Amino acid sequence: MKRSNFLKTCFYSGLGLAMLPQYSFIQEQTLYTRDQLIGKGNPDIVGDSYTTRMHKDSLLWFKRMQAAAEKVGIRIESVSSYRSFERQKQIYEGKYDRYTAQGLSPEAALEKIIEYSTIPGTSRHHWGTDIDIIDANAPRPRNLLVPDHYHGNGPYCKLKDWMDEFAESFGFYEVFTDNPHRKGFAYEPWHFSYAPVSKPMLKAYREMDVKQLLRDMEIKGSKYFTDEFIERYISENILDINPDLL
Repeated sequence: MKRSNFLKTCFYSGLGLAMLPQYSFIQEQTLYTRDQLIGKGNPDIVGDSYTTRMHKDSLLWFKRMQAAAEKVGIRIESVSSYRSFERQKQIYEGKYDRYTAQGLSPEAALEKIIEYSTIPGTSRHHWGTDIDIIDANAPRPRNLLVPDHYHGNGPYCKLKDWMDEFAESFGFYEVFTDNPHRKGFAYEPWHFSYAPVSKPMLKAYREMDVKQLLRDMEIKGSKYFTDEFIERYISENILDINPDLL
């Protein structure tokens, strides 16, 4: 890396570290509505398209992070950001229909869905704080979000190395890590969350009756949400994440 580029990157990172602690305290004071927490309406969401819509503060710091990465030839591109309840429902039910059509039982279909996809009303993408990212300067593989692309000789390994070193300076943390003791969703090296907003939103989310929320879901397969399934889903898929985001 050229010295000038390195210094510029360090400047952006230092700026993030200097400003985030105070901002984080401010966010802890914010109250969130039920609709905001389950993806049914959030006035803080801004952006022009499916891939750029985010919580306004997440977007601000995402752009600052993008600018820093550009200095070293990495073009961070969001391929998924804010996701409404209805959009998550489409994704979830599309998979449910496909898996059951392939012959899986409803229970087995649910287990397969929650390897990577959330039940609507429980997605972190509902908050506008979470992004799935690639390096737009790298060759674009047919299937974008594959763990191997972010390691070794994968097209996004340079991006992953940079994010590991600098992302937290801008408030972004990997959510579903490769910790072998972690349960729930599979490893997602592309999924990052803007902690100064997502942490207080998770805190507010946990204060809701999530069990009842899931029991009341009018979505395909919901009649197979047993108490055991719900309790395990909350413990493993919602809460077994990077501890820095709890």
